[in-house]
Amino acid sequence: MRDGASYMKYGVIGLLVVGIGLVAWRNFGPAERPGRSAQIVAPQQLSAAASLGKKAFDDNCARCHGGNAAGTEQGPPLAHDYYNPGHHADGAFFVAVANGVRQHHWQFGNMPPQPQVTQDQTRLIIAYIRELQEANGIGYKPH
Repeated sequence: MRDGASYMKYGVIGLLVVGIGLVAWRNFGPAERPGRSAQIVAPQQLSAAASLGKKAFDDNCARCHGGNAAGTEQGPPLAHDYYNPGHHADGAFFVAVANGVRQHHWQFGNMPPQPQVTQDQTRLIIAYIRELQEANGIGYKPH
């Protein structure tokens, strides 16, 4: 009987260790977890369109999507493979800005429309995001 009690004791201790490990992983795990800001490399030089797009992004998008589109606790990183041109084409950004978008990849809730951002500004913001993505090794992947 004593051996059965030992197995039970070690089993309970093992479950506690696994549980603590899972909690630690969830709270301190990879940066890709929603709400965590990723380390994004800024391009050394931006095109003229992307430079204007950075200004428009910083003025309208960075509050939620973070500096260099790295994400915040309010919005996802756009310099992320989820938003590569093969998965989210440029048109998806135009629709999201004009109409808002329902939550689908992340747990931040729906994005509301951004009526203050013009289509020309959106085009420049997309140029900026695409150059950020390219600088971070994010390219077209078919969806």
